[in-house]
Amino acid sequence: MEAAAKRFFSSQYFAVVGASQDKSKFGYRILGWYHVHSLPVTPINPSRLSISLPSKTYITVPTVSALPHPSQTALSFLTPPAVTRKVLEEAKTAGVKAVWLQPGSFEDEDLTYAKQNFESAVGGFEDGTVGGEGWCVLVDGENMLRAAGKKIERQKL
Repeated sequence: MEAAAKRFFSSQYFAVVGASQDKSKFGYRILGWYHVHSLPVTPINPSRLSISLPSKTYITVPTVSALPHPSQTALSFLTPPAVTRKVLEEAKTAGVKAVWLQPGSFEDEDLTYAKQNFESAVGGFEDGTVGGEGWCVLVDGENMLRAAGKKIERQKL
């Protein structure tokens, strides 16, 4: 799983499926994490035109297919499992190569599907995560950014 996470962070672009304007939700916190780490991120939310962080407003896209460079974009999932399944299929069709299934966003069969259909699929409890809930960008992201050779450049939320 560490190798998959390293490949995930080797992507040029990132997107958060299930990004939220609600500060109490992980869809907001994960979007903020990418922003704070100065990574090029796009929020995916079909019901909002934009999501505002304190220092920047991001224009959303409604679907994975609407991403400008889907084949170069790694997706973090923060959706309910039923939504995740549908978006994984769309992502495969769009040419996405890397996905990160956050805790609570998937069932076992979704992780199996992701491992079989993407070059890099992160999720679950395989060795390497330092968190108790499974592989999570908030917990494991910085270690994997370093492992991918990315320089960590922080900016304000």
